[in-house]
Amino acid sequence: MRFLFKFILSALSIMGIAYLLPQIYVSNFQYALITALVLGLLNTFIRPVVKFLTLPITFVTLGLFLLVINAGMILLADYFLGAHFEVNGFLYALFFSVLYSIADFVIELFFGEKKEEK
Repeated sequence: MRFLFKFILSALSIMGIAYLLPQIYVSNFQYALITALVLGLLNTFIRPVVKFLTLPITFVTLGLFLLVINAGMILLADYFLGAHFEVNGFLYALFFSVLYSIADFVIELFFGEKKEEK
């Protein structure tokens, strides 16, 4: 149940960020849910491989290249979802990824898994 709640909050944050940034478009809440699913799948399967392959440049840039990787995942989701989720440009994908990461952090902070104390 907690996973479903976090999933819906992620979709709401996608809708909110699309409302704030004029160059981001999400057609409706259903596609915000699909966008959250696609971003979750991309971050689970593709992002670790890309992070490993770009480890030297990430090390040289002191981790700032991870922002570029996050923006790339957003643009890849834009490619897969077509006209229902659009990001017009790399800079807006970068802004979107930063805002979405902050929203995801807050969601995890309040609704993440409870750890048992021993």
